[in-house]
Amino acid sequence: MIAALWLIVETIGSLLASACVIRALSWRVHLSPHNPISQFVNAVTDWLVKPLRKIVPSTRNTDWGSLIAALLVAMITAAIYAIMFSTGRIPVFGAVVILGLAWLLKWSVYLMIALLIIQAIISWVNPYAPMAPALNQLTAPLLAPIRKIIPLIGGVDLSPLVLILALNVSLELIQSLLTNLTKIQF
Repeated sequence: MIAALWLIVETIGSLLASACVIRALSWRVHLSPHNPISQFVNAVTDWLVKPLRKIVPSTRNTDWGSLIAALLVAMITAAIYAIMFSTGRIPVFGAVVILGLAWLLKWSVYLMIALLIIQAIISWVNPYAPMAPALNQLTAPLLAPIRKIIPLIGGVDLSPLVLILALNVSLELIQSLLTNLTKIQF
């Protein structure tokens, strides 16, 4: 029963934090608020981000409210994990913060991999879909440096594949960190 409850908590936490990360990335790349991705993400996260923006205003390139919201969601999820799986002791605050940061990093990497895969599928099926320009704009900052190094091969852009491989390597590193963190008795 506790595993099923944890699955629900982790899913909600990861999706909400990922939505906040997309919102911050959209702000960073100056994505139009009228595209379908921005409209969905804004509708899901407005209740959390707007009050935080009153406390910590955004700058031209950084949406601090969205980043803080993502971090808060990750830390709350980590605190719930620590409470659910603790041995009856009060969770160590520092361990909860580090676990929340590691999870946020992991969820952000998974998010980028998902965006790259969706972008690839849309480029094959319907490159003129309304989401295509938004996906291109969201992934361009990470793909641009790779495209400078790896040219088109036979008219095929291999940079998304290289980036997915690099992201998977980083996931392995994060997972080893998380394995060590979850061994800590909360």
